[in-house]
Amino acid sequence: MSGVKAADAALIGAGAAACAVCCAGPILGFIAALGLGAVAGTLLFGVAALAVTAVAGALLLVRRRRHQTASEAPPLEQAVTVSAARIRQM
Repeated sequence: MSGVKAADAALIGAGAAACAVCCAGPILGFIAALGLGAVAGTLLFGVAALAVTAVAGALLLVRRRRHQTASEAPPLEQAVTVSAARIRQM
């Protein structure tokens, strides 16, 4: 080592270890807060998207059922007789 004594190197090593131990808690807390925020955002927007999808699906079902009911032909009140055509042979 250039100009650093063994006692000074031990003091620098202890300082680095103390810094790592002291700063680890806030760093892990910040990372945990980011993770919890991501989970909360995913749940919030996921539930909102699910609600929008449910409303849109219900509207489409109502529209489809109305369209099917409106396009049905009214029932015939009288029977219609159809005779088969006769083919003449030449």
